Amino acid sequence: CWQSEMVSRSSYAKPRDLGHLRCRPPELPSAKPARRFVTGVGLLLMLAPMAVHAHLVSTRFGDFYGGLLHPLVTLQHLVPMLAVGLLAGLQEPRTARWILVAMPLGLLCGVGLAVVLPGVSAADRVNEVSLVVVGLLVAGALRLPPGVMAAVGWLVGLSHGYGNGLAMTTETTVPLFSLGVVAAGFVLVALVSAATIVLTRRADWLRIAVRAAGSWIAAIGLMVAVV
Repeated sequence: CWQSEMVSRSSYAKPRDLGHLRCRPPELPSAKPARRFVTGVGLLLMLAPMAVHAHLVSTRFGDFYGGLLHPLVTLQHLVPMLAVGLLAGLQEPRTARWILVAMPLGLLCGVGLAVVLPGVSAADRVNEVSLVVVGLLVAGALRLPPGVMAAVGWLVGLSHGYGNGLAMTTETTVPLFSLGVVAAGFVLVALVSAATIVLTRRADWLRIAVRAAGSWIAAIGLMVAVV
């Protein structure tokens, strides 16, 4: 009996004895050929000649983007729009809403005026004066009536819409360029005024910071006017 028990025990192989029978994962093909193929195709595409069009002149909406970017990349027009947004943010919300209508209308009228009457030599001087006036209004944190706020927004939009309109050429599509300028002014003033309203209500020092920014804007306007 004891011999049969030893035989039965020895019939069970230990795991280490079956090491050569364990399953091994199949070997995958090397990824180097695929990588080389993708790299070669990429190099061919980079070396292939392609037509390059600057300022989107080959697209229908190129003039729209030109009008959209022009007031945002020109400090002469960007800073006054920022100042108008700060001024609107210091007003009551019902007064600040008027700027969202008056400013775009002024920009649209200004671009149209530049098409009809492009030779006004005093346009740059008016833009400089508007920068000083709006900066002083922001520095003083004056609460304006809705009609006065709308008038300020329309006049600033008119003068700077005229300045942006002078950047058009004979090949520019006027309606698309005008819509771009109006869209840029509307979005910029809306964002700045909304942010100013929210921030100045959180802390008094933020309101002081906005007024300090207005004084700097007025100083910049004076330096530009003098130079």
